[in-house]
Amino acid sequence: LFICFFPRLIFGTLYPAYYSYKAVKSKDIKEYVKWMMYWIIFALFTTAETFTDIFLCWFPFYYELKIAFVAWLLSPYTKGSSLLYRKFVHPTLSSKEKEIDDCLIQAKDRSYDALVHFGKRGLNVAATAAVMAASKGQGALSERLRSFSMQDLSTIRGDSSSTVPPSVTVRTSSKQSHPKPSRSASEGTGSSGKC
Repeated sequence: LFICFFPRLIFGTLYPAYYSYKAVKSKDIKEYVKWMMYWIIFALFTTAETFTDIFLCWFPFYYELKIAFVAWLLSPYTKGSSLLYRKFVHPTLSSKEKEIDDCLIQAKDRSYDALVHFGKRGLNVAATAAVMAASKGQGALSERLRSFSMQDLSTIRGDSSSTVPPSVTVRTSSKQSHPKPSRSASEGTGSSGKC
C-alpha cells in the first residue's frame, strides 16, 4: 500500500503538474488541452478510487493495477486520458451539462442560505452572551464601587491629581460648589456704586 503511494504521487500528480505548468508557460494550446483532459480524468479516477479502495482493496494486485492505470493515462503512446475523455466523459458531460449547472446553482443558493442562517444564529448567541456578561459584570462593578468609601475615592483622586497644584484643585472644587455671578450682574452693582 505505502510502496504504491509514492509512484502514484510522483507520476500521477507531480509529473503532470509540472508539464501542465510548462504548457501554461509556453501557451501551447495542444499541450494545454491534453493536460486539461488528463486532470479531468484524474479527478474522476480519484473520486472513484475513494469508493473502490473500500470495497476492492482485498483484490490481488489492486494497487499495482491503479499504478498501471495512471501510467496508461499518462503515456504519450496510448493517450489514455485523451481517449477516455473523448469517448466517455465529454459526451456524458455535454448531455447532462444543463442539469449539472442547475444542481450546482441550487446547491450554491442553499449553502448561502444556510451560511446566512447559521451566521445570524451565531451572532444572536454571541450578542446574548455579551449582554449577559455585561450585565453580570456591571453588577460586580457597581458592588465594587459601593464598597469604596468617599475617603477612598478622594485618596484615589488626590493621587491622580498630584501633578496639578493644590490651588487649582481648590478653585475647581469651589467653582463646582459656588457658581460665580455672571458678568452683567457684577457690572450692574459696579455701575450703581459709581452713581
